[in-house]
Amino acid sequence: MKISNTPNTSSAITGFILLGFPYPREGQILLFVLFSAVYLLTLMGNGSIICAVRWDQRLHTPMYILLANFSFLEIWYVTSTVPNMLANFLSDTKLISFSGCFLQFYFFFSLGSTECFFLAIMAFDRYLAICRPLHYPTLMTGCLCANLIISCWVFGFLWFLIPIIIISQMSFCGSGIIDHFLCDPGPLLALTCEKVPVIELVFSTLSPLPLIIPFLFIMGSYALVLRAVLKVPSAAGRKKAFSTCGSHLAVVSLFYGSVLVMYGSPTSEHEAGMQKIVTLFYSVVTPLLNPVIYSLRNKDMKKALQKFFRL
Repeated sequence: MKISNTPNTSSAITGFILLGFPYPREGQILLFVLFSAVYLLTLMGNGSIICAVRWDQRLHTPMYILLANFSFLEIWYVTSTVPNMLANFLSDTKLISFSGCFLQFYFFFSLGSTECFFLAIMAFDRYLAICRPLHYPTLMTGCLCANLIISCWVFGFLWFLIPIIIISQMSFCGSGIIDHFLCDPGPLLALTCEKVPVIELVFSTLSPLPLIIPFLFIMGSYALVLRAVLKVPSAAGRKKAFSTCGSHLAVVSLFYGSVLVMYGSPTSEHEAGMQKIVTLFYSVVTPLLNPVIYSLRNKDMKKALQKFFRL
């Protein structure tokens, strides 16, 4: 890690040390094997969903097109952290360059924001399908679906661009040690040479919005869905309606449940370990489980995957 001396005799760091999971060498190797397997399974699971939607004509509908894009997003979301984490397991220094740290910071938060937006438009799609079934084909057109997908990516990647650029222009001093397996804003801002409350306030204000706004939209959509489903006279009809959104609700619960534990619980003196575990869950475990949830609970997807694997 390079250190340069500034005129005020403080040391400005140009690289960081990601502590990750400080286990003995044998433990690091075991974690490397474990997370390598998780990473490969995540790529295979989400890649299979993309291929199934691509090659099965029956799945060329807005719901499955959104799901394929969501799986594509999950591949990149897990790729923003796991490869560097795997390299750190085998590294003695656990160094990450200044530019590498901020690139990871940007992509991790941008992809996370994009995931929130995707979950919101997937809930909107289920709302239209259940509450407006007769008008669904004319409302959720291919053009609208494409525009919603593009909007998710654009807003997700623009939301944190300016704040992260501003933070990257600040000087960082001290040990350069980040007690995490990724470049997290809290430890990063703690390493700045001069505290800038305005920047911290702006970032702390912007950060929750991509979580809160889509979450409220999802809850509103499913409140309307629930009201519509309860009006269905037959139990079989209600079960069928709920089954179309059960997988999405499970994914929303996994992602937002862990995120709310992370950002909604009060801080404590022993928060570093808990932060790593919770971040690991929503950034690594959830992308692994999503393909399982969608393939097990959706008959059309299950058939498409069976057809794909028989090719």
